[in-house]
Amino acid sequence: MPVSRAVQHSALAEFERDGYTIFREVIDPELIKEVDAHVTWLGQQHPEVRPEQLGHTFLKDDPFWLRLVSDDRLLDIAEMFVGPDIALFASHYISKSPYSGQPVLWHQDSAFWPLEPMRVVTLWLSVDHSTPENGCVRVIPGSHRQEIAAMRDNTEVANVLGQEIAADVDESRAADIVLSPGDVEVHHPNIVHGSNANTSPHRRCGLTIRYIPTSTRITDPEQPYPSAFWLRGDPGRVNVYQPVPSYQDGRHFPFRDAPHWT
Repeated sequence: MPVSRAVQHSALAEFERDGYTIFREVIDPELIKEVDAHVTWLGQQHPEVRPEQLGHTFLKDDPFWLRLVSDDRLLDIAEMFVGPDIALFASHYISKSPYSGQPVLWHQDSAFWPLEPMRVVTLWLSVDHSTPENGCVRVIPGSHRQEIAAMRDNTEVANVLGQEIAADVDESRAADIVLSPGDVEVHHPNIVHGSNANTSPHRRCGLTIRYIPTSTRITDPEQPYPSAFWLRGDPGRVNVYQPVPSYQDGRHFPFRDAPHWT
């Protein structure tokens, strides 16, 4: 079901004020079951990779992953923030295993990304229940209006990024983003955010999806960027995009819509 005008108005106002907003029950349970199975399959294909690091370099040869990020329900939300001409910049599963899932230290996404201008929005799709106990995303509301701070290395504690923001963070202001499977949290590239380690018996998995307008240029020297795909509207002329991968039985993750991707 398309997002109603009332919900759009409320979400955009929250995003402008706080730097993030939440949409509930975006993706249906049947597709979420496939996403859950996809995470397991990826882990089996790449046993040398920690489950927090199932990142964008695997996407270009993964028809299901592309089918997921091009779902109209997600693109309709992205369009609210970046307009009708949409491309994928990157996507990344961060799956925190029970008792051992690593934290993501405080950071701003825009400190890392090769984008010009920095017009981009992140949709965080919850695959599991995401709670403070299993290391849900935490944000500092309103911090998207501050300057982009430098990053510094932090290897004192095992963590997903290996870095943290080189500025003081008032954690007393942090908001926990509690989500159910199929919910989507949307955040600004400048917001200060992170997540704690998973010390619970329950996995916490989410998929980050970074959408850009096709007018935003990916400045990374590797062209086309491994996860750059044109998804909707006018492709523009500033980026080179990956070709859509074709599904091959026995090679790719099997999914319900695979016949449409052959």
